[in-house]
Amino acid sequence: MHKIVGLVGYPLGHSLSPAMQNAAFKHLGLDCEYVLFEVKPKDLSEALHGMRALHIAGFNVTIPHKETILPLLDEVTQLARIIGAVNTVKTQEGLLVGYNTDGPGFIDSLKDGAKMKPKGKKVVLLGAGGASRAVSVMLAEAGVKSLFVTDIQEEKAQDLVSYVGSYFEIESESIPANHHRLQKLIAEADLLVNSTPIGMHPKINESPLPEGIKLPKNLIVYDLVYNPAETKLIKTAKASGCKTFSGLDMLVRQGAMAFTIWTGLEAPLAVMRQAAEAALWQ
Repeated sequence: MHKIVGLVGYPLGHSLSPAMQNAAFKHLGLDCEYVLFEVKPKDLSEALHGMRALHIAGFNVTIPHKETILPLLDEVTQLARIIGAVNTVKTQEGLLVGYNTDGPGFIDSLKDGAKMKPKGKKVVLLGAGGASRAVSVMLAEAGVKSLFVTDIQEEKAQDLVSYVGSYFEIESESIPANHHRLQKLIAEADLLVNSTPIGMHPKINESPLPEGIKLPKNLIVYDLVYNPAETKLIKTAKASGCKTFSGLDMLVRQGAMAFTIWTGLEAPLAVMRQAAEAALWQ
C-alpha cells in the first residue's frame, strides 16, 4: 500500500526534507512518498482532520506550527512536551502522536559526529528562540555542568534559563548580548552553539558573535545554520583552530529519527546526508 508522509508548514520555501526522505525510501525499496503540505495557521486544526481521514502515515512540522500543534494532537511524548514543540507526527490507529526529533538529533550529532559527551561540560548558547529550547533542554537532560544563554532580547534569554531551571538542576544564567563577561565564559567553555539565524543565506557576512571575541582552540563550535555550509562564525572558528559543525548534521539526524518513527526501520543515514547535501547545492 502506497504511504504518504510529508511536511506541514507555512510558507514552505526550499526544504531539504523531500529529497532526504524520498532518497531513503527509494534506497530501501519502500512504497512511500514525502510531499509538502502548505497549511496556513488558521487551517491547522482542519488540516489535521484531513490527515486522519486520508490515512497519512505521518508528517514533519515546521514554522509556524511547531508549538501551536501540541494541543491539537491526541498524544505527545514527554520530551516533546518539555521542549514545548513537536516536529514529527505519526498516525497510530487513527491517533496523531507528536514527537520532537530536533533535540535528540542535535545530541546525536554531538555524541556521534563531534565525539563529545555533554555530561559535565560548560556551554554557551547564542540565541533564545525556538531551536534554543530544544537544544538547551537536551543539553540539560544530558547533564551539562553549566549553560549560559545570550540573546539580543534579554528577556527571552532570561525566560529560557528559568524554564530549563524549572525542569533540571544545572547552573544556568542569561548574559546580556555584548556583555564583557561573554569573552570570559567563551574562553572557559567546552561548547559554543549558535541557534540564531545570523549568518544564514543571504546575509552570509554576519556573525552572531560580538566584534573582537576570541575563540579558544579547544572549543567546539556548533552553528545550527547550514546554508551556507561555512558561515562566518564557522570560518572564524576554523581560523582559531576550533572543531566545527554545521546544522546540516542535526537536520539529517532529526530526519533519520523521523524516518524510523514512521517506518520502524533503521534510517540509511549516509544516503540521507548525500541527498540533503545535493539538494542544498541546487
